[in-house]
Amino acid sequence: MIRRTALSLEQALQKARHYCGYQERCHREVQEKLYSFGLHKKEVGQALATLIEENYLNEERFAVQYAGGHFRLKSWGRIRIRYELKQKQVSEYCIKKALAGIDEGEYDRTLARLAEQKAETLAGEPNAFIRRQKLQEYLLRKGYEQDKIMSTLQHVRCTHRNDNSA
Repeated sequence: MIRRTALSLEQALQKARHYCGYQERCHREVQEKLYSFGLHKKEVGQALATLIEENYLNEERFAVQYAGGHFRLKSWGRIRIRYELKQKQVSEYCIKKALAGIDEGEYDRTLARLAEQKAETLAGEPNAFIRRQKLQEYLLRKGYEQDKIMSTLQHVRCTHRNDNSA
């Protein structure tokens, strides 16, 4: 097994600045990266403090960008975004701030669009109950709230009009 030599604190800081400058990072990601450079706990703490002071690392900014990006690009709902941010050990304050940044109207339109698109793909399913169940499960996996899903499904045409089993 090849052992890498540990970087000095200054070398690790330079690499961490580049790592954080490339895209927003959460504290945990940077901490793991610093440990991978061979730094010890005390040095990692110093490096994190320096990165925060230099504004390379900002958890609130990370959370807002993460939530907005995953909502826009992956169409994730608030529940999924909250879960993923918790997995990254982002503070509750930052999570709330990030979720508050999602426009309610856009959120509802995205949910409706996802429901319509998925309903079209399920049109071949002969059983209306199963179609509706699959659609609901899909939206739950995307991270949308149960009450919003139920409200949206009342307006989505997920059954055939000649099907009376809805």
